[in-house]
Amino acid sequence: MAETISVIIPALNEEGQIEITLRSLEELDVGEVIVVDGGSRDRTRDTAMGAGANFLVSPPGRARQMNRGAGVARGDVLVFLHADTRLPLSAAANIRSALQDPQCVGGRFDVRLDGERWAFKMIEFMINLRSRLSRVATGDQAIFVRRRVFERMGGFPDVPLMEDLAFSKRLKKEGRVACLRTRVSTSSRRWERDGVWRTVFKMWLLRALFVAGVSPNFLKRFYKNVR
Repeated sequence: MAETISVIIPALNEEGQIEITLRSLEELDVGEVIVVDGGSRDRTRDTAMGAGANFLVSPPGRARQMNRGAGVARGDVLVFLHADTRLPLSAAANIRSALQDPQCVGGRFDVRLDGERWAFKMIEFMINLRSRLSRVATGDQAIFVRRRVFERMGGFPDVPLMEDLAFSKRLKKEGRVACLRTRVSTSSRRWERDGVWRTVFKMWLLRALFVAGVSPNFLKRFYKNVR
C-alpha cells in the first residue's frame, strides 16, 4: 500500500501566490493539503479555503505554523511547502520511490528559481550543490519526512529563523536523507526585490553566523517577512 502524503503550507499574506500553488497540487497524488496561517491581513484565508485546502490558524512563525499543521496531518509522509513554491507533477512518485529504502527518513528536492535573469541559474546551482554536499536543506526545497520520524524528533525547533536548517541537521542523524534531483520551482521575488547579490550575501552570511552559533532570535532582526 502506497504511503499517504500530507502537504503542509505555512502562509502569511500570500494571496498573490498561494492560489497558484494550491491549484498546482490538484494534479498530485497527495492525501491532503493543509494551509496554516500566521495572521494574514489579506485574502489568504478565502483563497485557501476556496481551493479546498484544510485551513488552520496558528501564532505567527514558520516553525510554529508547520508544527501546527503536522499535528493534525493524517499522512504517513509530511511535505513542508512554502506558499510560493510549486512541486513537480512527479513529486509524489519521487517521494515514495525514495522512501522505498527503509533507511531513508526523508529528503528534499533540487530547486529552480522562476526568474529570467542569468544570475538565478548560478544561485540555483550553488543552492543545490551546497545542499547535496551537506545533506542540509532550506525550506524552499520542499523538505519531506516520515511522520513517525518527525514526531520522534519533536518537530521543528521553535525558533524565529533557520528552523529549516536546524531541522535538516537533526534529520541527518536519524538516517539517510534523499537529495532528489527533480526540481521544485520557487519564486525569485526576494532576490528581485532586495537585489540579487545583496540578497545572496545576506542569506549566506546569516547561515554562516547560525552555524557558528549565533542565536536565531538575534539573526531575525536582519531577515524580514519570515512566514
